[in-house]
Parts: sequence; C-alpha cells; structure tokens
Amino acid sequence: MELRQLRYFVAVAEELNFGRAAERLLIAGPSLSQQIKALERDLGVRLFDRDRRSVSLTPAGADLLPHTRALLERADDLKRRAGRLSGSQSVRLGYVNWLPPDLTSRTAAVARVHVDAWVAPSHTQAARVADGSLDLAVCWLRNEDLARLGLRARLIGADRLYAVAKGTDTSDVRARDTDVLIDDDITSWASWNAYAEEVTQVTGAREVRISDGAVTGPAFFDHVRRCTRPVLNSPKGQTTPLPPDLVRREIVEPRIYWTWSLVRRADEDRPGVLAAVDALSDGVGDLGIHDPDAWLPADDPHAIQGRPPAAGTRSTG
Repeated sequence: MELRQLRYFVAVAEELNFGRAAERLLIAGPSLSQQIKALERDLGVRLFDRDRRSVSLTPAGADLLPHTRALLERADDLKRRAGRLSGSQSVRLGYVNWLPPDLTSRTAAVARVHVDAWVAPSHTQAARVADGSLDLAVCWLRNEDLARLGLRARLIGADRLYAVAKGTDTSDVRARDTDVLIDDDITSWASWNAYAEEVTQVTGAREVRISDGAVTGPAFFDHVRRCTRPVLNSPKGQTTPLPPDLVRREIVEPRIYWTWSLVRRADEDRPGVLAAVDALSDGVGDLGIHDPDAWLPADDPHAIQGRPPAAGTRSTG
C-alpha cells in the first residue's frame, strides 16, 4: 500500500467517475483502475461497486474514506515539518491551466515551490487554499470570493480573450457581435459561468447555453461551427491550435481580459510563502488590463474601482 494509491482512492471517491479522476490525477484511466484494484487486494476489501454506467462507494469504502483523508493530511503535515527543519520551506501551489513560465527561477532562492498535480477549476483551488490543502493558487476570483474565503490576491498574469469563427475573415469583431458559451454544469464551470454572464450583460454579447462541457476542447470547435457569430474563447483554450477551417478574431469595443491572481490566506505568516508571493508578483505590471479600452468584471480584484466603463460596454447604472 502506497500513499499515491490512497490519493487515487480519495480522487475516485470524490469524483465517482474513473475517467474524471484519471484526468484530475494526470494518469491514464487503465492505470488508475489497476492501482485501485491493487489497493483493494492489499486492504482485503472492495472499495467501489462499479459497472459500465456508475461508480459508488461500498460500505467499507465509505467507512475508510475519512481515515484515508486523515492519513494523507498527516503525511502532508510531516512533509511540511521536514521542510521547515531543512531550512528551506516547502510551498504547495495549485493552478487551473496557466502558470508563469519562469516560476521555478523566480522562486528558487526563497522557497521550494511544489506544483500540485491536481488541476482543478478556480473556485476549487481557491477553496483548497482557504482550507489549508494548498499554500497558494493561481486562479480567477472576485472580491466577494476573497472576502468569503478569507484570502488575499496579487496580480500574476492576464489573458486578452479572443473570438474563434468560421471562414477566413480575421478582422476585429466587436464584443457585442460575439456569442459566449455558458455551461449548465455549475460545478465544473462556476468561475467561467460567472465571468461569462457578466460579459454578456455588460457588453451585449449573446449568451448561448450548452450542457456538454464544451467551453473548451474539441467540442468547443463544433459549437463554433454551429454558431452564426464568432464565439468567445475561454482562458483554457488560449494556446490550443485552431482547426484549419476556423480563424482567430481579436475582440474590440472593449478588449476583454481575464486575470490570473496568486491567492493566499489572509492570515498567512510563513516567511517562505510570503516570499514566494513577492517573487512571483513583484514587477508584473498591469499587463494592459487598465488601458482605457480594456474590460474586467466590476468585482475583479484588479479592476480600478470607480473607473468609467470601457468603450463598447453598456452602462449598468
């Protein structure tokens, strides 16, 4: 029995889906299934009831789950204590899909930053910082989220979002002439949906409701082909190569930005964590988000409060 197998058990128990758990753990589905079976053999009990359509915890699995979580927390605490004793504090950092390319070189002198393997949505990573599972996270949050979770945010990056369209026209497109996909799955897409709904309300872009998780990935391109207007691309698709039948079109009036915050607990006082925040945030600048024609959600922690709306947005007053 190994700690990684216990982490696999917890992931499957939380997802109740081997495919999603494998994606979360960044391992192949068959390998995850084999590791769970090996763990069941070592423990001498069946942890899951599974068939082609569903996965559920057995009574034994449900009973062992809280003890497994407690054991993993103790193992993580042991690693943190060892890091402090070694004189170089270990900092655990989570993310959604983007990290600074020079993260290691910028933090090497102040802390040992370990990037957590669980890639999860912004609201999930923020909650993990709040409950102590992570020390830092790179994610998108609003001021109300920071206040509710007891977190602080520093600007670390920003993406200017663009539209994807059919055809060969690569000219600029106004925000109000685009479509924005909003998914019914509020668990996976809570942050994106909140952001996207404000885009449509403020800029006049058209809301398109979907229920297949195709805010990004190959299925997103299928939606673009079905839509009659250019479709706003999400931050998760910023670097994905476009199929040959689709083109990128820059969005103007206004230019739409998504910010990446480096978040920590408001009461964080460990020198290594605070030094890592400074190393990654100092000198970043405003990345264009404060330009007169740039748009951010009103409650974005990096928006200039009281600034008039960017050109092309509708007044909410």
